[in-house]
Amino acid sequence: MKLAIASDHAGVNLKQLLMDHLAGRGGFDVHDFGVFDASPSDYPDYARKVAESLLSGASERGILVCGSGVGMSVAANKYPGIRAAVIDGVDTARQARAHVDTNVAVFGERQITADKALPALDAWLDTAFEGGRHKRRVDKISEIEREVRGHDGKNNS
Repeated sequence: MKLAIASDHAGVNLKQLLMDHLAGRGGFDVHDFGVFDASPSDYPDYARKVAESLLSGASERGILVCGSGVGMSVAANKYPGIRAAVIDGVDTARQARAHVDTNVAVFGERQITADKALPALDAWLDTAFEGGRHKRRVDKISEIEREVRGHDGKNNS
């Protein structure tokens, strides 16, 4: 599986742990979009890189890490076709994949310990989308994206 991964400065340590874990599991082609140290950085720049990698087809899924997970998830979810979820444990990871067909897992380095993040990542990677009633709901999300594409967020009346 081709994975895109990135963090900002507040997530660089957990990102490295996740990458080491993926290398130990094997079977993944991981493209690391940065950051590579704790120098201040802007999370939207890295969410963009991962989202664009998925949307171009260069990657199948993405992983983002920042301090809380919230900023990265908000930024990534601005891209039509990206369904990013903040993962706080195994149950959230499984539901994010099985019910929402998320293609980006987001972790908050300040919110989750490595002993919870690693099994959660495994669960997210190993869980398939269930389809069925969930597909109908994911299709509605895609419909919303199509309807609002081009909307500038301003009241133009």
